[in-house]
Amino acid sequence: MNKYGNRKVNLDGQVFDSVHEAQRYQELLLLLRAGAITDLQRQVPFELIPTQRHNNKVIERPVKYVADFVYMENGERVVEDAKGVRTKEYVIKRKLMLQRYGIQIREV
Repeated sequence: MNKYGNRKVNLDGQVFDSVHEAQRYQELLLLLRAGAITDLQRQVPFELIPTQRHNNKVIERPVKYVADFVYMENGERVVEDAKGVRTKEYVIKRKLMLQRYGIQIREV
């Protein structure tokens, strides 16, 4: 268990960060089978701020956001996060996703 009270869950050989995330994955699989969504992916990384270098030396590593789920719904790409706790770090990354990619994260 981590500091937010969630515990990792193993479902069909895949590890999820929480029971909530595993349940949402099962819901999305049903939608996928029904044809309501397509191209379901898990743990999709987005680079928000690239590596910062000075004189070919890395001075800051990149900042990334890893989406819980990405899929297509009605011809549009949906980036989804199974959110339990909105940390300050997450809120900043959510804003950077909108600014950098024009993507509003769907929180479930």
